[in-house]
Amino acid sequence: MNDKLRTEQMDALFNAILSLKNKDECYAFFEDLCTVTELKAMEQRFEVALLLSKGHVYGDVVRTTGASTATISRVNRSLNYGSDGYRTVIARLEENGSL
Repeated sequence: MNDKLRTEQMDALFNAILSLKNKDECYAFFEDLCTVTELKAMEQRFEVALLLSKGHVYGDVVRTTGASTATISRVNRSLNYGSDGYRTVIARLEENGSL
């Protein structure tokens, strides 16, 4: 993570997220924390990351998700040159059969 984002406040947020025990707690916390629009944007980015990681091309991703090409490019850049956050989560979900 970018060192400029690494703060005590961000640590507290991540510790709060890590304390959640199940999906119902996640739904409750994130509904309180984020707007519906913010949640839907994160949901869409993750779906884009899943599709790109499976080798789908931009056109297919646009049709499937409705994401803009700018969003798809941003996610693709993160997959290829980011901190491997998407790849780590996708690999773990594949390992435990959640995908």
